[in-house]
Amino acid sequence: MKLSGQILANIDPEISRQLREITPKVAKKDVNVWVTDNETANRLNWIDLPTKSRDLLPELDALSAWARSNGLTQIVLCGMGGSSLAPEVIASTYKKLLTTLDSTDPDQILNSIPSDLSKALVVVGSKSGTTIETLSQFEFYINIFKEADLNPIEHIVIVTDPGTPLDIRARKEGYKVVNADPNVGGRFSALSAFGLVPAALIGVDISLLLDDAEKLSLILSSKESPAIEIAACLYSLTEQIINFCDKGSAAPGLSNWIEQLIAESTGKNLTGRLPVVIEEVESAISGITVGFTPGEYDLVIEATLGEQFILWEWVTALLCYLLKVDPFNQPNVTEAKDRTSAILLSLKSKGFDTPTPTYEDSDYLIYSNQQINNIPDFLKSNVTYFAVLAYLARGSDDEIYKIRKLIAAKSKTATTFGWGPRYLHSTGQFHKGGQQNGAFIVITGDSGSDIEIPNKDYTFSQLIMAQALADIESISERNLPVIRIHLKNRKKAIARLISDLEKN
Repeated sequence: MKLSGQILANIDPEISRQLREITPKVAKKDVNVWVTDNETANRLNWIDLPTKSRDLLPELDALSAWARSNGLTQIVLCGMGGSSLAPEVIASTYKKLLTTLDSTDPDQILNSIPSDLSKALVVVGSKSGTTIETLSQFEFYINIFKEADLNPIEHIVIVTDPGTPLDIRARKEGYKVVNADPNVGGRFSALSAFGLVPAALIGVDISLLLDDAEKLSLILSSKESPAIEIAACLYSLTEQIINFCDKGSAAPGLSNWIEQLIAESTGKNLTGRLPVVIEEVESAISGITVGFTPGEYDLVIEATLGEQFILWEWVTALLCYLLKVDPFNQPNVTEAKDRTSAILLSLKSKGFDTPTPTYEDSDYLIYSNQQINNIPDFLKSNVTYFAVLAYLARGSDDEIYKIRKLIAAKSKTATTFGWGPRYLHSTGQFHKGGQQNGAFIVITGDSGSDIEIPNKDYTFSQLIMAQALADIESISERNLPVIRIHLKNRKKAIARLISDLEKN
């Protein structure tokens, strides 16, 4: 790997000294490195994954051979956060086909169905075995295969920790199961079974990933670790915003993986670092810029994908030491889940509790805790960053992404973009647990269809709406500015939002 950039000359030598002292302790899995809870002792095996994950190779070779022999070439991955972001980066880097389903939006779910179900193999990944989105997707695909007179057991593979509810059920019902290391947290699991099972099934030589990661690991555990310099930069040379750009990178989507890793790990106790994924370096509004190929960035990290995975896990662990937070918990992710469950429980008795809109026309409705009726007025909020949170269908509603850049330009404020509910397992932790200085634009929309969730009292459209409303509740309780724009006709309303922002 190669590290370069003008800000390297500005690193505080005292910060570097602290990290050089602490790095060998991290390598030895010393839980006392961090301000921590009891969970941390059981989350440190990511350090060994470049070596230990080789134990999975025979099992993954056999699984891949079984899939090929049965003509299972259309791979769908159902998973959230750490269970899907790394495989997606691996697929794009190696130019392999992988359909990632990390949403509860009915349109995106329907779009995920392979063209030939007889050739489909669905990987269901959940560390806890209780992830509501993933379990709902699992039930959906069981039903889809049965309706097509196909045996789900021959078309679904489960990845989960040993002993989870999903593990117990899957083994009882006869599904193929690959267990992940239970002592690795979800967002640190790129080189675990969660990243490697989908990678192997789409034809990636995962031994090369592990080779690269293992070689760099020897350096990362030493006092000459490049992770020390990077962590020192992210801690001392920005108070919050880190802009990441994939432009020209050999690993498209790497920034999105890093976004979850840093935001969810550091964003708690009212501190943290917020990654902002930008299209080009010129889009940066504030903070420092990081790129992965030579360019006008403050910091450039050139490395193979295997090196990037293990490097950024080390960087994040060291950064959390400096910030005095636990890298491995996510208290506000749990908060969002609990609120969603409560809303779903109340659906039968009273439906959704929706306030009167502050604005409505033929295209959309606006709800806000700020008593405003348009986006331009909302963009006058005095905040450090805006977050666009789109509970829409990634793929078919991608035009909505254009408003990130427009909002950043109009407001002269750093602006993030997240697909809901995916971001709840990523930047969602930071939004509620990090610095309380953001403003939030939540976008929901009517779906062209709805899907019943087998064995549940609610549909997918109800689930995604409950997730959006639950997060709005959490944000509002913190007295942070939030606006919800509900699209009546998605395509038309998205085009209008873009047009209005371009004009104003």
